[in-house]
Order: sequence, then structure tokens, then C-alpha cells
Amino acid sequence: MVEISKKYKIGKRRFGLVNWYGTWTLYKKEVLRFLIVWIQTIFSPLISSLLFLLVLSLAIGADRGDVLGVPFITFLAPGLISMQVIQQSFSHSSSSFMIKKIDGTIVDLLFAPLSAGEVTISVSLAAVTRSVVIGIVSIIVFHLIIDIEIKNYLTLIAFTLLSSFILGNIGIIAGLWAEKFDHMATVTNFVIVPLSFLSGTFYSIERLPDFLQAVSKVNPFFYMIDGFRYSFIGTSDGSISVGLVYLTALSFVSWLVCYLLYKKGYKIKS
Repeated sequence: MVEISKKYKIGKRRFGLVNWYGTWTLYKKEVLRFLIVWIQTIFSPLISSLLFLLVLSLAIGADRGDVLGVPFITFLAPGLISMQVIQQSFSHSSSSFMIKKIDGTIVDLLFAPLSAGEVTISVSLAAVTRSVVIGIVSIIVFHLIIDIEIKNYLTLIAFTLLSSFILGNIGIIAGLWAEKFDHMATVTNFVIVPLSFLSGTFYSIERLPDFLQAVSKVNPFFYMIDGFRYSFIGTSDGSISVGLVYLTALSFVSWLVCYLLYKKGYKIKS
């Protein structure tokens, strides 16, 4: 026993405070995971947005009148793109952890020389990358169909990154919590989709009663979509500065929750 204990010793961390190479490798692996099936992860959300645009334009009428000073179809398009950015970011990170837990490969992640912060950041940034790719492709395609143009690049970048990062973190939390696909469907159908639909995606909250307007302004999804739309039409339902502060704070809080849950081994360590 003495000889064995001398021969085999616990290894030391050789890559400094942060395992940059390991973090990059996990991030690249997560990005390749959605690029390999790009028809499902990128093309499918685009088709969904276009179908929403077509159906609502035909049902309500593209010339129904101005909303926030712009034609309805111009108002609607950024909201549809933002909705897909939000939902696909959540879908990426949640499915990543959910699939690993179901097929048992979560142990590979647990045994890797990566800290909880490195794992959660890598997966969240991969979710952000997927959302950014979807956003860019959607903007290009929508620009070819209808008259939309970017008026404020800084707010577009800020709200896209903050929104997708927050939903990437929430997806990790949901992926850790869920034990089967039914649980994940519950979160998607009863939390993510309703909050994104009821946050001004298809309408201006000016049309709501005062009480519902106040409720909408508590919903972080409202600021995500409102800020994204502001980048295209130049007007907003809410305060852009309040939205930036709110989403920035929420991004830190949501990541901290991910970090603590993964570090604790919530529902992944017996």
C-alpha cells in the first residue's frame, strides 16, 4: 500500500486559474452540435418565423395601420426574430444537459478538468452563438421580403447578447432540473412560450389596460423583444435604459444560479 500511494499521486492543475483550452473545446463541441444539424437548429426557426409573418399578415392585414409609428408588418418582423432568438437559446442549453443526463454521457462532463464556471459559461456562450446565427440569417431573409433596416446596431448587439445569454442560463437550470423530456416540454410550453408570446411580440402594450401594462413591464421577455425591436424601428414601448440595466442584472443572477446548481451537482450527482 505504501508503494502504491507513492507511485500514484493526485494530479495538480497545470493550466492556471482558468482552463482556457478546455473551455474553448467544450464551447466548440457545443457549437458543432447545432451546426451539424443546421436544418433543424437554424433553418427550422427561420421557417417558423416566416410562417408567423405570413399568417398574421394575411389574417390581420399588413396594412391594418401603424403600430408605434411604423406599418404593422415592420413592427411584427423584429418581434418574430427576437422570439426565435430567445426560444432557440433556451432550447440549445436545455437540450444539451437533458440529453447528456438521459444517455449517461454527463459523467464525461463531470470528470473533465473543467470547473462549474467553465462548463456553464461554455454552454451558455454556445447557446448565444446559435441565437446570433439565427438572428443574422433571419434579418437577412426578412430584409429581402419586407422593408426593415437596422437603425441602432449597438442596442441590437446588446439586447441580442443579453437575451440569448439569459435564456441560455435558464436552459441550463431547466436541463439540470428536468428528469425526462416531459418535464422539459412543461417548462417550454408553460413558461418560455407564454412569456415570449405575452411580451409584445405581436402587439404594442399600449393597447393593454394600465394594470396589464405594469405586469408586462415586470416580464424580462418584454424588454428583450422591445429592445430588439427598437433597434429596427427607433421607437419602443418601454425604457431602453431600464431594459439594459434589468437584463444585465438578470444575466449575472441567472448565471450565478447555474454555477451554484452545477457546482452542487443538482440532480446529476447521487
